Amino acid sequence: MLAPSARVLSGRNIAVAGTIRRVTTVGLDPGAELPLTCTRLGTCCHGKVVWVNPYELATLARARGMDARAFRASAMRAGGARLRFDGPVGWRGLGACSQYDPASGCRAHAGRPLACRLYPLGRERRGDTVRYVHDGPDFPCLAGCPGVVDLPRLRVADYLVEQDVAALEAVNDAYLDVVQDLAEGAFVLWFDSGLAATAERATLPRWRGLVAMDADARASAIDAAWLELLMTPPIDGLDDDGAAFVRAHAALLQERAQAAFAALRDAAALRDASCLMLALALQLAQSLGAEVGVLGERWLATAIAQGGRD
Repeated sequence: MLAPSARVLSGRNIAVAGTIRRVTTVGLDPGAELPLTCTRLGTCCHGKVVWVNPYELATLARARGMDARAFRASAMRAGGARLRFDGPVGWRGLGACSQYDPASGCRAHAGRPLACRLYPLGRERRGDTVRYVHDGPDFPCLAGCPGVVDLPRLRVADYLVEQDVAALEAVNDAYLDVVQDLAEGAFVLWFDSGLAATAERATLPRWRGLVAMDADARASAIDAAWLELLMTPPIDGLDDDGAAFVRAHAALLQERAQAAFAALRDAAALRDASCLMLALALQLAQSLGAEVGVLGERWLATAIAQGGRD
């Protein structure tokens, strides 16, 4: 079983909502004043990294009038966890988001994900603590749209309401529990089956390899049918109810895992199943903007503490 310390996740950080580079973030109190108001010039729609969870993928697809699987194939990377930025080159010679039209702006604006709604803020969750952050002196909008400082300003809390983030934040947090359930499945398949007790040394190196992979490589390593169930689950009629969507998705994953793995006894099959569940947990965490490397190392440390061997 996962130790409590291994169940601590961080949610979307500034690198997710903003640029690919790492930055030293500055926290903002909800009552603080934002140092800008968006000019909607589209510079922020170029050269970014935007992770998208399964519910957000479904809402993006609906905003474009597309089937989720078709949208995933045409607009996403990393098996559906990350928006493509292979559109027309624009600001600073960077490629635009796949949903950005230079003439009209975002073509999926009504279904935009949490990262886009929050920008230029990031949201960090550590345990039950949530804070909103930005880049401090390197606030990205000041370089891309310097005129923002001359516009009326909002408090952070008012900006979050204006951007309608609450429902998507709840979805993001609910999916963190699904991540933990998938990881729990990996532990159960290895430990509770007795496989770990044999002192075998093949599983942990494979777990470590999955943790070290980037999201594109990890997606390629996951069985296609499982990846489709993870990122584009067959859930209808819940497009406007994110909480119900996540519950239905969690149930589908649990049912599929139970059907596929409950009767396994062969050591190699149990190892493969355990690695698959860990890969699914890591990939779903990546789609939420979690610090996957940190999270994976915690899981590895927990496995070793419980008797797993490299």
